Amino acid sequence: MTGLFKNNKPMLLTVISGFLILFGGIASYNSWRPLDVVLFISSFIIGGYYQGKEGIMELVRDRSLNVDILMVLAAVGASIIGFWLEGALLIFIFSLSGSLEIYTTNKSTDAISHLMKLTPDTALLLTEEGRTEEVETEDLKIGDCVIVPKGSAIPIDGQLISQYGLIDESAVSGESVPVSKQAEDVVIGGTVNISQPIKVRVTTDYSDTLFAKIIRLVDEAQGTPSQTATFIESIETHYVKIVLVFVPVMILVFLYILGWGFTESFYRGMVLLTVASPCALMASASPATLSAISNGAKNGVLYKGGSYLENFSQISAIAFDKTGTLTEGTPKVTDVVFNDQSYGKEIQQVVVAMEKQSSHPLARAVVDHLSAETEGRLFHFDLINEVEGKGMEGVAGTDRYKIGKKEFVVKNDDDYLAIEAMNRQNEGKTVLYVSKNDELTAYIALLDLPAPGAKETVDYFKSHNIRTLMITGDNQATGESIGSLIGVDEVIANCLPDEKAELILELKKRYGTIVMVGDGINDAPALANASIGIAMGAGTDLAMEAADVVLVKNDLQQLSYSHKLSRRLNRIIMQNVVFSIAVIVFLIIVNLLQLINLPLGVIGHEGSTILVILNGLRLLR
Repeated sequence: MTGLFKNNKPMLLTVISGFLILFGGIASYNSWRPLDVVLFISSFIIGGYYQGKEGIMELVRDRSLNVDILMVLAAVGASIIGFWLEGALLIFIFSLSGSLEIYTTNKSTDAISHLMKLTPDTALLLTEEGRTEEVETEDLKIGDCVIVPKGSAIPIDGQLISQYGLIDESAVSGESVPVSKQAEDVVIGGTVNISQPIKVRVTTDYSDTLFAKIIRLVDEAQGTPSQTATFIESIETHYVKIVLVFVPVMILVFLYILGWGFTESFYRGMVLLTVASPCALMASASPATLSAISNGAKNGVLYKGGSYLENFSQISAIAFDKTGTLTEGTPKVTDVVFNDQSYGKEIQQVVVAMEKQSSHPLARAVVDHLSAETEGRLFHFDLINEVEGKGMEGVAGTDRYKIGKKEFVVKNDDDYLAIEAMNRQNEGKTVLYVSKNDELTAYIALLDLPAPGAKETVDYFKSHNIRTLMITGDNQATGESIGSLIGVDEVIANCLPDEKAELILELKKRYGTIVMVGDGINDAPALANASIGIAMGAGTDLAMEAADVVLVKNDLQQLSYSHKLSRRLNRIIMQNVVFSIAVIVFLIIVNLLQLINLPLGVIGHEGSTILVILNGLRLLR
């Protein structure tokens, strides 16, 4: 119950207005005049203060008419002909619907409030003298060292100084399993240290932390309405002008053509002024969009505006970058084949000893894969040398070993092992060749494997008749290899960064509304050119800035979640628009037939407004 009144003064005034109407009704029943009129007028002023003030301010400052003016005029008109109770009820229910809309907005910003609470306001700064000092988190500078006690939230993005840490990253990744961190690993502000106290070096300004970016993005998105909401708001002034002309004309029709008498004609005009107002129509889109944006934020998807979320369900094609988006971004060993299996252990030790001296990403993948097989035993070399762009070369006694590219290692292209290795290469795999004294002894094949959920995500969009494409700078064979594993409809390979951007423009002409998903600096131009650009949360800052949507958790399946959320948002908006128009038409007709009075008209009209707001609130779940 307290949530209804939190940061919502109009709701408190609405409740007071309701009690004043109740007391005014009692006074009117007992003929305590003019007390009943005083109570009803008080209810008018208190209940309609905020929205009446807003309507008058817009009229005076911006010279634009809105539904608030219609409601005030209807209530004043009813009171002029002695229907004080009806006028007060009109203001009360109108105020209630407005207060509920504020409540919707507040609920939608709970995601921001929740995120802000995740990062502590203070941090334990480790001074140069070795003492700890409690300081404001926002005062921390890059290079500062902070202590994070067990069970405490890390105050700011940084790098682990301690040798080991166990971090609960569920607030960012959604994964409940804690993540082991080693020295120099990145840690994120707002995640929780569940191991022994750790030291963290600050690497990011307070305003540039991941959570600060999230909060900023959600805040901006909630201030950017959807296209439907913008359109509805754009017709408000014109609609109000039509109603203000239509009502006096109808009063004259009632009076002189139908002969209903002045009081009845004026009364029917006030009912018409009430029921023809587009309050429910105006509330059809914005509360629902705010709720959907909040829903996305809580689930790790940030939309930079309501229009991007609304349009997501209208896409006809979706293009993915390969490396780091559809794939894990780091190659994994898939094949290790030896010329003579009996020398396998020795060759593995040779490979690990040589590759440990290299900084190449492929070398890291090979060492990680083979280290367990060598059981910690390394081959002894007299000399190891890295040949830039080709591979590694090592000398042990009279033996010379090589590992690297084919042209660097292989001397006989007709060697059956070389032919087999080339077949792996034609499958799109990266192959490292190993030789001893220029004789090919082994090859190691690596592949950047599909990211978790990549195939399921592609299958989802294909099942909805949305064209799926993969764009990569790799060669066609590598692209086709990954593309066939994931199941995309089309692979576009050998694509440079500037070509990606041009390609997206061509694809927009071919397919219409197209989404581009990427993570790197080279994807930023393409993301900017797409109808909707989507950046992976673990990608570069430039990609996140250029994108319209950010997947904070780096989970591709959030794309299908976003598509479902967009479809649900559009369905609810359509329900609200159709329902609100139907109610307006119905109430106008029954008023012309003299089948309703002003209280029933108010309940029907403002009740429909409350219902569309509550319908939009369903998207918070």
